[in-house]
Amino acid sequence: MAILLKDCFCLMRSADEDPLRGWDILIEGNQVAKVAESIPFTPSAEDRVIDCSTHVVVPGFVNTHHHFYQTLTRNLPAVQNAKLFDWLIYLYEIWKHLDEEAIYTSSLLAMGELLKTGCTTSTDHHYVYPRHVTGDIMGLQFEAAEKVGMRFSPTRGSMSLSKKDGGLPPDSVVQTDEEILRDSERVIQQYHDPSDLAMRKIVLAPCSPFSVTEGLMRDSVALARRYGVRLHTHLAETRDENDFCVQTYGRRPLKLMEDTGFIGEDVFYAHGIFFNDDELRLLRETKTHIAHCPSSNMRLGSGICRVAEMLPAGINVALGVDGSASNDTSDMLGEMRNTLLLQRVRYGSDAVTARDVYKMATLNGARLLNFGKVGALREGWAADVAIFNIDRLEYAGALSDPLAALIFAGYNHGTEHTIVNGRVVVEHGTLTGVDEQVLARKANEISKRMINGR
Repeated sequence: MAILLKDCFCLMRSADEDPLRGWDILIEGNQVAKVAESIPFTPSAEDRVIDCSTHVVVPGFVNTHHHFYQTLTRNLPAVQNAKLFDWLIYLYEIWKHLDEEAIYTSSLLAMGELLKTGCTTSTDHHYVYPRHVTGDIMGLQFEAAEKVGMRFSPTRGSMSLSKKDGGLPPDSVVQTDEEILRDSERVIQQYHDPSDLAMRKIVLAPCSPFSVTEGLMRDSVALARRYGVRLHTHLAETRDENDFCVQTYGRRPLKLMEDTGFIGEDVFYAHGIFFNDDELRLLRETKTHIAHCPSSNMRLGSGICRVAEMLPAGINVALGVDGSASNDTSDMLGEMRNTLLLQRVRYGSDAVTARDVYKMATLNGARLLNFGKVGALREGWAADVAIFNIDRLEYAGALSDPLAALIFAGYNHGTEHTIVNGRVVVEHGTLTGVDEQVLARKANEISKRMINGR
């Protein structure tokens, strides 16, 4: 099947290139076949032509940090105003009730929201493994991704330190180092596809320095590098975390990572707010990536990541919406807007531009997750496209710069169409793979059950 995106009002082939007006894109199979000013096309019965004359067409966005299961525990009054550690301690007592249905449903929900806001590739950091869950958690998530059409690179998260070990979670959701490493190797062997246009990749992701042993960090590094997969963890998110690492390990978080080998071009950290100048230099020298999560950082009052200093220094910074209990949405375009605005609070009105944000959300994210031909609409690259209708009230008066209009203006961050791997997964603003109302009702039922302790 072929799809022609005809007469694009504004087309961004890549965040590194100037936008084009009136050009076409031809998609054949799962790749971009041609980008040209005018493409002759005689469609067959199964082909499609989409009129994009009032649409901004951009590469699909890449989300580099999330916790899908948290969509079921959004906006809880008891932790609306809590800091990270208190927030975690309260929510672990609810998350321990996760089961297979909850994991599958929350994955559908989070990915559906992401797709509807222009995100076509996502990771997920699932690190809660309740003992009563006997099914294949990663398999459930891949099943959900296939149903809605998401390009997916989840992490095999882990926690090995519970309350009895000085950690935060209850005993029932942590595993031994041996259990974690054994299952990590299994999911890599079963699911990981190293190709540039893969629909499935695996990342190994011990949750944080305060939730796993130092030995598990080292062993995860060795396992990941044996198989050539990425590594991920939370790092330097709060001052409390820095203090904990100094008191427990006698080192700041990044030094701990360096000592365990958990640093380098195959590593990305979520948040990275409290790095000092020497640590920024180390990140640059080691080519370590940062998944910046501004909405969560604001929501929890954690602080402001030094993105406006990291980018000029050559540190690769991408974007993550983070868990839906600390955001509390999976709105990718909204995350891009918050990225722009939060940096300006700290660094001034010219700190980060709309084009900087687009690059973080596309090329930088694909590079972080190791997708070689994702993040730009070039011939031979992935047919992952976000199409926004700007012929709407909220964009009136903003069309002197249509690309920037999506970030500066508007209040509905939904796409008109989203295409992933050549498949239309959002059609006229609605998911094609699932019934949205049925999904919402199911998610609310499960959420109520979990909150009530069942």
